[in-house]
Amino acid sequence: MKRIIAGIIALGSAAGAGAQSADVVIDRAVKSYAEMKSVRAEFTQTITNPLTGTSAVSRGVMLRKNPNLLSINFTSPKGDRVVADGKSLWVYLPSSAPGQVMRLPANGNNSLAMVDPGGLFLSSPSTRYSVAAAGTATVAGRKTTVISLVPKKSNNTFSRAKVWVDPSDNSVRQFEVVDANGLIRVVTITRLQPNAAVARSEFTFTPPKNARILDSTAMSGM
Repeated sequence: MKRIIAGIIALGSAAGAGAQSADVVIDRAVKSYAEMKSVRAEFTQTITNPLTGTSAVSRGVMLRKNPNLLSINFTSPKGDRVVADGKSLWVYLPSSAPGQVMRLPANGNNSLAMVDPGGLFLSSPSTRYSVAAAGTATVAGRKTTVISLVPKKSNNTFSRAKVWVDPSDNSVRQFEVVDANGLIRVVTITRLQPNAAVARSEFTFTPPKNARILDSTAMSGM
């Protein structure tokens, strides 16, 4: 899950007006995301370990369809998949765990929110995080406003994060999370198609023959 699961310098001088503008930006991003009935997003992901100075880069396509369908297909490393079919969240990462499939309850322990950036950052952010402006930046040729998010309560997903929001359409174009172990994950959206036509069949997953299935629902007694 490290590849999937899913920073942060608040501008102290921007106290009053800066904080207010950050709230406005994130609220608009929440509204924009909620209005996307479906989405297709091509992305690049970089995971960096500051302790070793090493980085791993992956690429893929994310498909999402309301209310609870999600598919992440990695093109590099090819074959890695994460699929939420409405009942279970399937994690299949043959590049790092060959012959093994993990099945999680789609609604248990916020499983879906851990891999869906919308659920991670755009679900009641003002309630869950301390929100602050963190400047501006250009991402994939688009000007964005950078927002920092620090959880108000400790969690197992991340200790701090940044979100890059495109003010022209209020979409998230990049995000960065730092987990409890210090690993830094940066995901850049290279192409975004809101309300794309996505077939229901995209959200099905059949475990490979002879694969070992680790069923967290069964193991937890749920």
